[in-house]
Amino acid sequence: MTSFYPALRPLLFQLDAETAHAIALQALRAVQHTPVLLRILTRMFAFEDARLHTEVCGLRFRNPVGIAAGYDKNAVCVPGLAALGAGHVEVGTLTPLAQRGNARPRVFRLAQDAALINRLGFPNAGMAAVLPRLAAQRARGLRAPLGINIGKGRDTPLELALEDYSTLLQQVHPFADYIAINISSPNTPGLRTLQSGAALAPLLGALQLLRQQHCPRLPLFVKIAPDLSPTQLDELLDAALTNKIDGVIATNTTTARPHLRSPAAGAEGGLSGVPLQPASNAVIRHIRQHSGSKLTIIGVGGIDCATAALEKLRAGANLLQVYTGLVYQGPGLLHAINRGLVQTLAQCGARSLAELVAV
Repeated sequence: MTSFYPALRPLLFQLDAETAHAIALQALRAVQHTPVLLRILTRMFAFEDARLHTEVCGLRFRNPVGIAAGYDKNAVCVPGLAALGAGHVEVGTLTPLAQRGNARPRVFRLAQDAALINRLGFPNAGMAAVLPRLAAQRARGLRAPLGINIGKGRDTPLELALEDYSTLLQQVHPFADYIAINISSPNTPGLRTLQSGAALAPLLGALQLLRQQHCPRLPLFVKIAPDLSPTQLDELLDAALTNKIDGVIATNTTTARPHLRSPAAGAEGGLSGVPLQPASNAVIRHIRQHSGSKLTIIGVGGIDCATAALEKLRAGANLLQVYTGLVYQGPGLLHAINRGLVQTLAQCGARSLAELVAV
């Protein structure tokens, strides 16, 4: 399933990381507009097994492994990513106005660590440009649930952040199966201060009221950083529970620098990939221990094989997301993870993934 990618990867890695990513999206976008090619892609990569079916927050997922926000910022490849076997696709981060993000270069491969560092800063085409695309995709029908990740604009003062999130929620909710509130990117100045209890509770409370008015059945998730202290994490979780938020996406990239071997290890930005695994898994375990079954957890951070996926499920994640793993393992990663999970279920005599999730 991934036999061609080891030959292709050295060529892609000759290019700037962001350029290579753009080429991959362009290729996938071209394929998805040809029905015959899209069907071929599905037959090549999708993996189906009823034991992988998962239902959380009233949504049904054919498998637990989705695409993390940031991979398809402008929602240009949702059908193609679903054809690769994604159980769900999260697009964005979307901001009210278009923004270019930080200056390039702003994505760095750490090949010796199977990691990336990015300081993108929410580059996206903006709400007005992306909404028609979302509407068209929804009208055609989606093979997998669609999450829309929303964030504060770079130039929006923190005291006006709620206005950005409120505008986005009101505009995107007709096209989303869930909405992710991104308050944890390290690349938008000051954004992570919204994770503190004093700032977070009013923000979540206001968005909860807005949801009740416009889309009461739409799940809301909060995407959090792996760099919170246990006390900070408990305050965040209490705010989420008090305001009836449905779940947590754990985690975003980290500003920490565990032992790294790659030359680009000192680059500024958020670290993702294999080195993030321990911190992400620790946060997931803490969330599950603190909240029991009251919060759905989407586990993100360093999933590059079925073993890594299984560790997150056993830590307490209900669903999973990949991004950096695709860069290093290629488009067959989703198939490989899902096949590996089914093999584990068979070995354990388990009938569903729910039996693997720590609660």
